[in-house]
Amino acid sequence: MTPTHFPGRVAAIPALPEQTRTPPPPSGLEEFNTAPDDEARRLLLACLRSLSWAHRVAAHRPYPDLDSLLAASDEAAYDLSPADLSEALAGETWPALPDETYAAAHTALSAAHAAYEARFGHSFVVYVGDAPPGECLDRVLEAIRSRLANDPEEERVVAAEELRRLAGQRLADLLGGTADRAGDHTECAPGA
Repeated sequence: MTPTHFPGRVAAIPALPEQTRTPPPPSGLEEFNTAPDDEARRLLLACLRSLSWAHRVAAHRPYPDLDSLLAASDEAAYDLSPADLSEALAGETWPALPDETYAAAHTALSAAHAAYEARFGHSFVVYVGDAPPGECLDRVLEAIRSRLANDPEEERVVAAEELRRLAGQRLADLLGGTADRAGDHTECAPGA
């Protein structure tokens, strides 16, 4: 590479190969950290439908790394008031089952979910990121059936913990990072 000459100026030093590369595009975390507040809260609400949680997590930006963001997400989720938890649970829906789900499994899951909603008044949520892929549906059905025995207050505590774990996984997935969290697997089933 030959130096460029400008009249009345010293010749420029040729760039080294690593200096000529274009910088990598910003990471999902960098984009999140610099996004306008409304956009950051909108992204957060896709992970957990709690306005107070989304405001709190967005207000503490910038985060130095994904693990710091996930720790802040966890802390904000632990601090959800009963009204915030109700708001978050109301935002959860029962997604469509995978196409390969057997009719019997579909019927059993649908019936168990209907019984759960009738008992607790909100959609069932469970984190199954740590389940082997072939065991997701079984784990969901087992969780619904066992949690139907909970009293409403005990179930709110369990549901809050499941929402916290789901929010962290969804946030990590949305930002395209891989955090050092147990169960970084794709969601596989209803409320999962």
